[in-house]
Amino acid sequence: MRAKIHLAVFSFLLPLLLGSGAWAQEGGYRIERLEPPHWWLGFKDPRLELLVHGPGVADLTPKIAYPGVAIEKVTPAPNRNYLFIALRLGGKARPGQFEIAFMHNGRRVASRDFALHEKNPSPNHARGFSGADAIYLITPDRFANGDPGNDDLPDGQDRTDRSELFGRHGGDLQGIEKHLDYIGDMGFTAIWLNPVLENLMPESSYHGYATTDFYRVDPRFGSNAQYQELVQAAKERGIGVIMDMIVNHTGLSHWWILDPPAPDWFNLWPDARTQTSHVHTANIDIHASEHDRRAFADGWFVPTMPDLNQRNPFLARYLIQNTLWWIETLGLSGIRMDTYPYPDKHFMSAWTRRVMEEYPDFNIVGEEWQLDPEFVAYWQAGKQNTDGYVSHLPSLMDFPLQDALVEALNAPGGDGWLPLYRALAKDVAYAHPERLVVFPDNHDMSRIYTQLNENFDLFRMALAYILTVRGTPQIYYGTEILMHNRGSDSHGLIRSDFPGGWEADKVNGFTGEGLQSKQRKAQAWLRKLLRWRRGSEVIHRGALTHFVPEQGAYVYFRHLGERRVMVAFNKNRWAVRLDAARFAELLRGNRSGREVLSGKRWNLAGEIKVPGRGVIVVEIGN
Repeated sequence: MRAKIHLAVFSFLLPLLLGSGAWAQEGGYRIERLEPPHWWLGFKDPRLELLVHGPGVADLTPKIAYPGVAIEKVTPAPNRNYLFIALRLGGKARPGQFEIAFMHNGRRVASRDFALHEKNPSPNHARGFSGADAIYLITPDRFANGDPGNDDLPDGQDRTDRSELFGRHGGDLQGIEKHLDYIGDMGFTAIWLNPVLENLMPESSYHGYATTDFYRVDPRFGSNAQYQELVQAAKERGIGVIMDMIVNHTGLSHWWILDPPAPDWFNLWPDARTQTSHVHTANIDIHASEHDRRAFADGWFVPTMPDLNQRNPFLARYLIQNTLWWIETLGLSGIRMDTYPYPDKHFMSAWTRRVMEEYPDFNIVGEEWQLDPEFVAYWQAGKQNTDGYVSHLPSLMDFPLQDALVEALNAPGGDGWLPLYRALAKDVAYAHPERLVVFPDNHDMSRIYTQLNENFDLFRMALAYILTVRGTPQIYYGTEILMHNRGSDSHGLIRSDFPGGWEADKVNGFTGEGLQSKQRKAQAWLRKLLRWRRGSEVIHRGALTHFVPEQGAYVYFRHLGERRVMVAFNKNRWAVRLDAARFAELLRGNRSGREVLSGKRWNLAGEIKVPGRGVIVVEIGN
């Protein structure tokens, strides 16, 4: 994403960032925030820490009289407007509501009610996505406007304007829910939404990556209740929801900025204007200087996104609890963690460990935008790192494979498959390559149709590869109708509106009305492949064996028991005939199979024909 720099704002905020007690007032006390707003019984860790915010609350003593709930420790923050209450939820605690009284000089001066619920016991409540899924990535502001009434905030900040590339366009959660049947009909089994939490930023807030409240959905997207409704409606259709999270930074308008709990709540090294170096390798380089490590990890992502200091133990617990709160509240199928290597890496180890301990069947995919598999593999659970770093992150986005795929397809002539072949061979770097998320593009790069110079044959090869190779595929919304960003790599254009998501649209990608012939063809082709994949266990969890590219063709097999799927690509403009004897170890005497995309029987005896500029996906065996 791109964010604009407001140096005047910094010069105003810097004294507040370095000071404390900005909201302290004379007179009465009030509790302005208590987070998390409620909790559950049944977590493996019975401890809970409450953040309390209000004028002078550090002067107060909290009291709780509820069976099984004990206050273990009360810690006033350096800023006297904050109080941290450490609770232990014992075995005698039961679901219910109780009062937290706040005392001053023996007198009750404020109170807040707090509710405990029973944690959902169903193993399917938060079951994570897997290789059996196909993920549809959605930028909510640009997909569909289900409720025009929530388009703008009363204060007029960052108003809706569909003509502005970086403005709000009005898409929301209700619009996504309205089109769940379309998503399911296409064959997708999960949706990943770019962030939907509150982003009360003065401009360019549509993308959602500048959080201003970790416990509230942005009102222009809907409400917390509507988020719950969307997840439930999706589950009823066999579709899981993956939440995009950010623990590295907030937005510059977050309420902490005006009144930070502690001087070290944010990273200010060497000062608040210093951006991260973006040198990812400094975080894992065993020879890196401490200066370079901090320049990467402690710098701000952009000047409008203050960098959080997860080494502060109170902030660390806050962020971990917030993650658990959303998983349990919604019943998520996964988390995509933005900018995974940028926060304190030891915190990220603790964060993933706690989440996976509480939800063993859950899944988390991290974003590490590096093109060397060794640098990506460092962060995956099970990797034996030379520096002793232990990660608990199940999955990562496979940027190296995406880059190699585009390079191979764009290479001139029929040859060029070797970069992709070698990229897959580098799976030796990963502890679990089958758990990676593979993709042709996403919200931060040019759309795949544009990357392939709008070559429809190459487009189909790219999608066939992503949907049949190992891992979990992710497809960006609009890919199915050849959305592009011809002539510009502007993120605002890459994240264009899905046609038909607004009542005034003359073209409707959901119904097909007004689509060009090639768009309808692409949509039908992808739907067919996705629906087949949805029922193909061999693709979900089968092993992969590939063969060195020859004659401009690249072949691999997915296999599970006696079941086989042969995938063959041919970049030549003419058909090639491959010697079936070369693949005997996997054909195992089978002389024919069913080609998935055409439905035809395909000859696998003697010579195997692969059409020019084409791909075949052939099912073999039972």
